Amino acid sequence: MSKIKIVFFLILGFIFYKGYVAFTDFEIGVSDRVAKLEEASDFERQGEVIALMMYLGDPPKLNEHLLIKNKSKCLEMKQIAEETSFAYYKCAIVDANLKGGKITSINEELDVLQ
Repeated sequence: MSKIKIVFFLILGFIFYKGYVAFTDFEIGVSDRVAKLEEASDFERQGEVIALMMYLGDPPKLNEHLLIKNKSKCLEMKQIAEETSFAYYKCAIVDANLKGGKITSINEELDVLQ
């Protein structure tokens, strides 16, 4: 009889575990879908993001900017760009207007990444 109780508790524990995993995955999936819908729509928002910025001219003038997911990727892309171009590049955290997963304009440069 005690073996049946142990098996029952193991099955019950497994069911609770699977329910917890399904619930947390559902919450993560919902936030990912909301982010994808915002990118696909023409909804414009303002936020702090990491950007790779290209400056040209003398004095340097911002010519292009690119939204980057994380700091390490930005610094890697900056190094490659500087090796293949004569422009000045900078990775920075900026306050920008975003539309469809792209930067439409930069309002303020908050912090330069090294």
